[in-house]
Amino acid sequence: MSPRQITVLGECVADAFARPASAPHELDLHVLPGGGPANTAVALARLGTPSRFLARLSGDVFGRLFRDHLEASGVDLSHAVVASEPSTLAVAELDAQGQAAYSFHAQGTADWQWSSAELAGVDLSSTACLHTGSLALVREPGAAAVEEFLATASSQATISIDPNVRPLLVRPEIYRAKLRHWCDLADILRLSEEDLRLLLPETPLEQACDIWHAAGARLVVVTRGADGALVSLGGERMHVPAVTTRVVDTVGAGDSFTAGLLHHLGARGLLGGRLTGLRLGEVAESCLFAAHVAALTCSVAGPNPPWQSQLPQYTSQIIV
Repeated sequence: MSPRQITVLGECVADAFARPASAPHELDLHVLPGGGPANTAVALARLGTPSRFLARLSGDVFGRLFRDHLEASGVDLSHAVVASEPSTLAVAELDAQGQAAYSFHAQGTADWQWSSAELAGVDLSSTACLHTGSLALVREPGAAAVEEFLATASSQATISIDPNVRPLLVRPEIYRAKLRHWCDLADILRLSEEDLRLLLPETPLEQACDIWHAAGARLVVVTRGADGALVSLGGERMHVPAVTTRVVDTVGAGDSFTAGLLHHLGARGLLGGRLTGLRLGEVAESCLFAAHVAALTCSVAGPNPPWQSQLPQYTSQIIV
């Protein structure tokens, strides 16, 4: 069975990594295409899922870089908007564990200017799953148009949301105010343990899952770095271990996990509806595959997810 198309909606960000320059009192910036939704779209395409990215891509030097990167990975940009606004820039500093801290330059940039008219003509008839999240769901003026699009799409496709909380750009209380509505729209909620601490401070993991299930999300997956992931399907729960790897950095690891999860579910024909027939063991198997995809992303610099050819031991299981 060939996987059906997955459509991803959201931002593409220039991730600039600061490095010491050869001259004193200077820095070199090494720029890579990034942004959570863009990373997810790239990872899906590289794994073999038909991946379409709904983005607003600037015509500036970063926007051209994004377009080249996405197309080289096999992402369908036929519905990407050519935007007049500049690209979003995120300057990253890595700590000793490879975790990135970001400062954003995002005022008035292309990613947040969605209009209902730009999304009205998008055909979802071939889409099994619509994935979104991160800043596109909270940054105005476009957030309302994105939520409206999700509400319409939920009658045609499985909805997947990754909040990917960025407190330096948007206050956590804004995410908290919107999260119940997102869960009402979403079939899949994938978030990190760090997101959980910002969204529901001092709330036990299992209790948080139950809160999100009650709000409407059928499947909740909380990734916990080296501690693996907690899978909660309508209240049935299972722990999935992480995959050991030599970590260069963790940039894009969560996005690769999401892509691995959606790819594996989609390749088995499990996306396209409300997930009512999905079984916990099927999700756990998909999350274990996703953990391998994330581990390979951590083993290289920047948001550079693996290609399907780098996962030969899984190929026969994914494509049937």
